[in-house]
Amino acid sequence: MKRDAIAFALSGTLFGLLVGWIIGSQHGAAPPPPSPAASNAPASPKFDADRASALQRQADAEPASASVRVQLAELYVDAERFDEAVPWYEAALKLDPANADVSTNLALAYFARALVQLDRSLAIDPRNVKALFSQGVVRARGKQDLAGAAQSWQRVVAVAPNSQEARRAQEGLDAIKAAHASTTTTGKPSGGTQP
Repeated sequence: MKRDAIAFALSGTLFGLLVGWIIGSQHGAAPPPPSPAASNAPASPKFDADRASALQRQADAEPASASVRVQLAELYVDAERFDEAVPWYEAALKLDPANADVSTNLALAYFARALVQLDRSLAIDPRNVKALFSQGVVRARGKQDLAGAAQSWQRVVAVAPNSQEARRAQEGLDAIKAAHASTTTTGKPSGGTQP
């Protein structure tokens, strides 16, 4: 029970930051939120298996080379195969622990990997409120997919309307709606100036 309380408190803090980011990003020079039609992401890029094999052979031949491991990780990231990118970034970081770019790329791969894992959780239990709520947070913050976040949060409200997650999801939906209204009223993000 205590672990659930801690997780919920952390998600609340993250959600507060998220709502602030949603509102703040709409008042700067950011583009308006994507329309539902724009949220249809293109298919994942094709994976270059030949290049991956060549890089793996090179990594085996050069056990002290962080750069070849980074190249391999980036090949997996480009194909949106984040689970496979993570170990290569981790290996590169072990060889070059002071490389801030590799550390940052690893963090981004973890974040993208979170969405993959949440999709797996929802395949097991499509009505899991925590997974749905978290999916919305990752979509909004990590993917900047506000339409996708709204879909996740609408599902939270539908599945468990009286839960704390539903209240927070509704706050996120209200923030998206307010930000979208401010951009559609003026045709540009609010807070912008005329050229």
